Amino acid sequence: MTLRNWLLLSVLGILWGGSFLFAKVAVAEVPPFALVFFRVSIACTALLLYLWHQRLLARLELRLALPFLVMGLLNNAIPFSLLFLGQTVIGAGLASILNATTPVFTVLVASVLVKQETLQAHRIAGVVLGIAGVAIMLSGSLSGLATDPVWAQLCCLGAAFSYACAATFARRFKSLPPQVSATGQLIGSSAIMLPVAMLTSAGWTPADAGPVVWMNVAALGLIATAIAYLIYFRILAEAGATNASLVTLLVPASALLLGWLVLGEELDTIQLAGFAVLLVGLVVLDGRILRRRARD
Repeated sequence: MTLRNWLLLSVLGILWGGSFLFAKVAVAEVPPFALVFFRVSIACTALLLYLWHQRLLARLELRLALPFLVMGLLNNAIPFSLLFLGQTVIGAGLASILNATTPVFTVLVASVLVKQETLQAHRIAGVVLGIAGVAIMLSGSLSGLATDPVWAQLCCLGAAFSYACAATFARRFKSLPPQVSATGQLIGSSAIMLPVAMLTSAGWTPADAGPVVWMNVAALGLIATAIAYLIYFRILAEAGATNASLVTLLVPASALLLGWLVLGEELDTIQLAGFAVLLVGLVVLDGRILRRRARD
């Protein structure tokens, strides 16, 4: 991971940190599967316009149709649906904690199942410390583990596993420009989610949701999806699946920091301690300081 990769990862964490808040507002008035369709189709439209402007539409080759469908299923349709379903009954804090297990699943999938990356002790230690830091920061939400429905928690864990599979599968798009990879998967997920949304949203109309909700839907599509995936695919191409998945550790932290900076919310000692543990975990996972100490 270069400094540039870490900066991109931090920006991505901020963008996706807001997505849990956008989704919590939107899912109160928009059916979960319809919300997924709106999110991916808005982002898809924006990126198609971007590719047209960049004269890159020709890179969306027909031979990539099936891989893009698979990527859209694993990285958008399945995890978005599971997270939105889970957030109908559990809070954004607990959902983000459970989603922060993505790097663990990614290490297992990329290193153990498909042997795409080398399994290293410092990576495992860093991921464990990172998740511990997230849990400490959001310890108030952990009470939901005992009281919130198990099926909703399993939905969030299922989303994390799907993200891990997607991060591993996405390496085959390494030769494509990130904006082409991002657009291709969104075309695939939009095609998948259109019939699902139509079948599961009978009786609901867009007029049933208010303007504030639609503002959050637009933010989900344009900011937390279109722009975010341009960054995500660049990190994937340059730094690999496990490193890209680290963003799920940064998402809860960025949500807390945004609340402090934008909304004036207080950060208590426990949250600051959790943030410190998270940073230590990221340093351990990066490995460069450990290698320098070993050389000294």
